[in-house]
Amino acid sequence: MHVVATAGHVDHGKSTLVRALTGMEPDRWAEERRRGMTIDLGYAWTTLPSPDGGQAGREQLAFVDVPGHERFVPNMLAGLGPVPAVMFVVAADGGWMPQSAEHLAAVDALGVRHGLLVITRSDLADPGPATRQAVAEIAHTSLGDVEAIAVSAVTGEGLDELRAALGRMVSVLRESSSSSGPVRLWIDRSFTIRGAGTVVTGTLPAGTVRNGQELLLTPSSEPVRVRALQALGEPADQVSGVARVALNLRGVPADLPARGMALIEPGRWTLATELDVRITPPATDPQPKFPPELLVHIGAARTRARLRVLGAAVAGLPAGDGRGPSRPPADVTAPAPIYARLRLRDPLPLHAGDRVLLRDPGAAGLAIYGATVLDPAPPPLGRRGAAAAAARELSGWPDVPTAADLLRRHKL
Repeated sequence: MHVVATAGHVDHGKSTLVRALTGMEPDRWAEERRRGMTIDLGYAWTTLPSPDGGQAGREQLAFVDVPGHERFVPNMLAGLGPVPAVMFVVAADGGWMPQSAEHLAAVDALGVRHGLLVITRSDLADPGPATRQAVAEIAHTSLGDVEAIAVSAVTGEGLDELRAALGRMVSVLRESSSSSGPVRLWIDRSFTIRGAGTVVTGTLPAGTVRNGQELLLTPSSEPVRVRALQALGEPADQVSGVARVALNLRGVPADLPARGMALIEPGRWTLATELDVRITPPATDPQPKFPPELLVHIGAARTRARLRVLGAAVAGLPAGDGRGPSRPPADVTAPAPIYARLRLRDPLPLHAGDRVLLRDPGAAGLAIYGATVLDPAPPPLGRRGAAAAAARELSGWPDVPTAADLLRRHKL
């Protein structure tokens, strides 16, 4: 199985496209269907045709359909956060719009490297202008050069070509999926079923979850046990990432799990309350003025954090990192990374190398920044000049810190 999130401006046809591809209704709430606008996350899936047209080699593809309206950005980020790929949607008769830019900034900040551009409503307008502008905007982000497909969900034109393009993207995703990592399932939905109890759903990025497995529900670290497991509506004994999963839990009150909590393997994660990060400013805002408090998003979670800037790297070094570098135009110098310490209001299960998104809650639009976790349990900054010294040390670290970097820093 593979998982893709939608992205794009409100009313550009994301849900209509998912409906046409899967035959399923992604809008779960009556209010969404009445208003014709996605408010919360929607879920649907399909089986892609095999390259040779036979039954062998067919891949299952799950979609997380996100809202496009600016009022529902937190819901959008909860859906986009854990997924490895995006289907970016722009309407031929609408072109590039404000939420197109905001969603793209989020994709870039999270370091998503795999995606497709889909130009919808090609029956209503020439898709050429919208395609050219969107390709140019996307080229300078972590997605880089993407394949573009023009479709009409009404006439069906281009849908077969889109399915084939999704199949090509899936073949690339297959190479990067991993069942060997520790389980960290960000919960994006929780509900109860009479006779079964508490059920939670989420996108599993890596690792394998099994029936009977004991996990910890963060941030309380309360132990829970997997009573039953489903993937795409079908029972399973075990499921490996990347996948959409539903877990029936034993040992947890029905009202306890909530979006943004995580189920983790015991002993495999650091519950971080302070962390040092490398922030990668976009080329459009190379010297951002951060407010004292920011929102931190990872997976389906968000929490507030106090930010202290430690220092900046030498100007002219490559912006971004190996997880998702922004790509400024050739004639623009890449902004210098900024090193900072975050103090979280709520603890989060993190590893060095995790990608987080920082957002200014008081600003509209594009006040969105990507950051890489360098140290999820940094040493205190006790003496004068310690912050600057920490920035100098961290600027010498690789894109994703190694165990040797962390051990040396902590004198272990």
